[in-house]
Amino acid sequence: MTVETGGKVTGERKPINLALQGGGAHGAFTWGVLDRFLEDVRVEIEAISGTSAGAINAVVLADGFMRGGAEGARERLRLFWEAVGEAAEFSPVQRGPFNIFGDWSLDLSLGYFFFDVFTRMVSPYDFNPLNINPLMAIIERIVDFELVRSCKHLKLFISATNVETGRVRVFGGSKLTADMVMASSCLPMLFQAVEIEGKHYWDGGYMGNPVLFPFFYASKSNDILIVQINPIERQGVPRSAHEILNRVNEISFNASLLAELRSVDFVRRMLAESRLDSEKYRALNIHIIEQQHAAASFGAASKFNAERAFLTHLFEIGRKAAEEWLTMNYDSIGQRSTVDIRHMFRGDGYEQEVER
Repeated sequence: MTVETGGKVTGERKPINLALQGGGAHGAFTWGVLDRFLEDVRVEIEAISGTSAGAINAVVLADGFMRGGAEGARERLRLFWEAVGEAAEFSPVQRGPFNIFGDWSLDLSLGYFFFDVFTRMVSPYDFNPLNINPLMAIIERIVDFELVRSCKHLKLFISATNVETGRVRVFGGSKLTADMVMASSCLPMLFQAVEIEGKHYWDGGYMGNPVLFPFFYASKSNDILIVQINPIERQGVPRSAHEILNRVNEISFNASLLAELRSVDFVRRMLAESRLDSEKYRALNIHIIEQQHAAASFGAASKFNAERAFLTHLFEIGRKAAEEWLTMNYDSIGQRSTVDIRHMFRGDGYEQEVER
């Protein structure tokens, strides 16, 4: 379908799937990306897979879309992140006096230091027996889940990790509840596991950050755009205990995504060599928008920094990244991947194993 704006042909309207990673306050980067995509009439979001902050962005977008289309979605996302920033004004975890200008990290924050140590020593079942979660109150105030469940304009897939089996559970949009979104966002050191249908769940980032496989079955578009928050690569070997824990966190929260990307590339290879039935398998186009350089400079601790100024800064970075991606890669949607997956795994023995 050709899109016309102001009487001028601007391009073909193209469907695309969005895969939104989790990452705490860094989800405001994804907010910026979504804002720019919702603004572009040439792009149609067919389905969204989200985890943690990505899941929250997804349901807020769906709620807003049902209220007022793309502009309604943009407005609702803005309201949500403004509410998060307002709530953070009362948080005991704030930046220290030595990094108040130009440094968004919490590494020098005494509040964050005591918070980090405390949550490693005391269970949330002990220090938070009533399981109070301020984020739940914001989500229930902003999101009408009846609207989300009735949204037919796009498909939603929200992932959480089953505590007992260690497997990912994907919740579909037609049955979504606030509890399912909170399960996807449940950090086990801070909150009690969320019970749904007799099962208990933690943050989806451990086993699906985000999951890609629902797109294989439920979406017609062959294009998946991953909005990546957690950096895959970070130069240098971490030395301090804090740096080591941060890097372990980043690696853990990317592991499931990397495994799925390997599978996507493997299927593409087998199809190209006519070793798989093209009637049963699809060659997917993978695209990535990332905040690689920004995330490296902010540090993992900044995911807990929900200051309004920081969220706005991340939003602007996300919008700019989306603008640059659309300028460079819009023509590739529906045609080819803009990410060389094989290159991502070069040097780790992956190619040799496949070609053996």
